Amino acid sequence: MSFVLKSEKESPKDPLLQEDLERFTDIKEIPFDQLSGKTVLVTGATGLIGSFLVKALACANRKLDTRIQIYALARSQKKAQKVFGSLLDREDIHLLYADVAEGGALEAISCKADYVIHGASTTSSKYFVSNPVETIHTAIQGTVNVLEYAKRVQAKGVLYLSSLEVYGTPAPDAGLIDESYSGYIDPMQVRSSYSEGKRMAECICASYALEYQVPVKVARLSQTFGAGVDYEDGRVFAEFARCALEKKDIVLHTAGKTVRSYCYMLDAASALFLILLKGENGGAYNVTNMDTKISIADMAKLVCNTFPEAGIQVVFDQPKDVSSFGYNPEMVITMDSKKLMSLGWKPTVGLSEMFIRLAKSMSGQKCDMSEGKRF
Repeated sequence: MSFVLKSEKESPKDPLLQEDLERFTDIKEIPFDQLSGKTVLVTGATGLIGSFLVKALACANRKLDTRIQIYALARSQKKAQKVFGSLLDREDIHLLYADVAEGGALEAISCKADYVIHGASTTSSKYFVSNPVETIHTAIQGTVNVLEYAKRVQAKGVLYLSSLEVYGTPAPDAGLIDESYSGYIDPMQVRSSYSEGKRMAECICASYALEYQVPVKVARLSQTFGAGVDYEDGRVFAEFARCALEKKDIVLHTAGKTVRSYCYMLDAASALFLILLKGENGGAYNVTNMDTKISIADMAKLVCNTFPEAGIQVVFDQPKDVSSFGYNPEMVITMDSKKLMSLGWKPTVGLSEMFIRLAKSMSGQKCDMSEGKRF
């Protein structure tokens, strides 16, 4: 199918995000020729990662003439309008509205996708606790529906976006955690609805790969952020950046001893396409920047030091019962990304720069929300 693209950029209101999208098309390790002229379906298309992938493919079309037909599956038309704006008028982007976990959600889709990226998932820790049944249902039934669709259309490649949470709570002496590791998860804790849901979804992927030869791969993402994060996002990285922008102290409700590593959105996007196009069918890959390993408390201090003009500090306010916050158990989890790096991937953005770019991107959103008033 041929189409004529408008010259409009993919993120005209967020220059930081637009810069990352442009940089994505310059990554030599990504075999864009494999995507040329193909159809790609992205579920969870209005989420942080899904929306970046949709815009990145659109940017590749404009800059590299890859002629990719992009089908973006979302639940909310209102959110899609907010996230994509005038991009929805482009001939290479097609919005589909459905709940991926509902019966028959993908049966009516007429497009025959060559590649499928399944990113639809709940992401709020509080939601995992308040709606554990729905969290599990989305993970399991949504994945089954996507894989049934991929099997029906004989997709060339499928990528499931999983999480570091499949590793549960690692043993204290676990060291670097590779893809063969399995930590402890208490199935009787409703907070485990997300972790156990992701584990089962991964098993479903492996089973479809073996029994039906669906070419599915799994990406286990560490916490991922960067330009394009919504100002009202409730995750810890957004909370910290928002505190710096609003010049409010960072209040921690735990001792902040949990240690993990992170990944910049642009780096994660390049990893995902390398896994999709070069990864082993039925295999899993850790996606993280190992150089960003840090505790929550130290990350809060890093944000304070990165933005000294904000004049903020870290305050510890630990209530007796923090279960309603949906926090994970305290742990040290250091993911090993060497398997991913064997595909030609390498991270490019460190933690301080991640927060600087995140804050600048969020600041622009706040400026729009405040009718042009800057901090």
